[in-house]
Amino acid sequence: MTLILKGGNVYINGTLCPLDILVEDSIIKEIAENIDDNGAEIIDVRGLAVFPGFSDVHVHLREPGFLSKETIKSGTLAAARGGYANVCSMPNLNPCPDTLEHLRLQLDAIEKDALVNVIPYGTITMGEKGEELSEMDAMAPYIAAFSDDGRGVQSDDMMRAAMKKAKALGKLIAAHCEDNSLLRGGYIHDGEYAAAHGHRGICSESEWAQVARDIELVRETGVSYHVCHISTKETVELIRNAKKEGLSVTCETGPHYLTMTDADLQEDGRFKMNPPIRSEEDRQALLAGLLDGTIDMIATDHAPHTAEEKGRGLEKSLMGVVGLETAFPVLYTDLVKTGIAPLSVIINAMSTAPAKRFGLEGGEIKVGEKANFCVFDLEKEYIINSAEFLSMGKATPFEGKKVFGRSKMNIIGGIKVWQEK
Repeated sequence: MTLILKGGNVYINGTLCPLDILVEDSIIKEIAENIDDNGAEIIDVRGLAVFPGFSDVHVHLREPGFLSKETIKSGTLAAARGGYANVCSMPNLNPCPDTLEHLRLQLDAIEKDALVNVIPYGTITMGEKGEELSEMDAMAPYIAAFSDDGRGVQSDDMMRAAMKKAKALGKLIAAHCEDNSLLRGGYIHDGEYAAAHGHRGICSESEWAQVARDIELVRETGVSYHVCHISTKETVELIRNAKKEGLSVTCETGPHYLTMTDADLQEDGRFKMNPPIRSEEDRQALLAGLLDGTIDMIATDHAPHTAEEKGRGLEKSLMGVVGLETAFPVLYTDLVKTGIAPLSVIINAMSTAPAKRFGLEGGEIKVGEKANFCVFDLEKEYIINSAEFLSMGKATPFEGKKVFGRSKMNIIGGIKVWQEK
């Protein structure tokens, strides 16, 4: 199959340039001005921005086990609309992928229903209980990395053993860092809002103390290590120093941590996630980390729940918000259009860096790469309305927010997988 994306503003080497893209057999064959069609299928993208397909390394698709929240089909439809070519699906499922047999249930569902590339995680421990290593050897060829996301590995010895095994297998450890002994029943940031409204807070140390422990273990084992959804200024500094030391450490943060603080909280479950939205000081440290390269990538931690599960207020709602359909417009509006961050930083964090670190296809628009493109109208202004989401989850802290950047089309491997009607 041969096609040409015609007349778009194509993201090349950090800038948008008016160019055509020729695709043959799912691969980019030529990028130039005014490519002759020679009978190729023409996709008119005049006036629109063409980016490399995004990669989200932290997505909860809920299948198998929790189909009332999300399915592979609905979650990847939301991902396609959000501009994603690749998503890495988190392992807190039922059954969780702690053996190859359990992992195959998810792989079969992915093969049957996924609209974008889905690369699952395997758990670090059996049942994510932190007591016994999972069947890491058997799962390694089929997974993006190992993670017990949703739970921190509490035992130093267990994490050390996991890192040694992952190192031997050539796989990443992607850690949800949370010291349970420091949680004390908290459910939002231990800051001014919690104090003013009588809520129990989650202290920052519950995150950064376990990051500090893990970095020590990385130094000992030499494993490649990735920190999930960082939210505190202390974590940023720990990772900055680890990178300076030359350790193989990367991290992600989420759009909500970069654009919101606990001053934005409301008495609504759509503001409840783990880790929580923290202080302005933390937000500024995260922004600085993004700009100086300490923070490698932006992931949504898309975590859908039912309306009932998210309708119990801040204290009693389940943790988790959705983000696949709002990530780029929120970041573009709040960070790029305001001049806080250049577009190149956002695209690197959403596409190039995660693809490189996790070995995902695409990540750049260049000859020889897979033809993965997302197409946005950067001039289109609209209001985020969760009733329009393709995800089954509707809980977003960005409900009612006015944004720029409307998703128009998603092409993966030269095939159009989603287009706005």
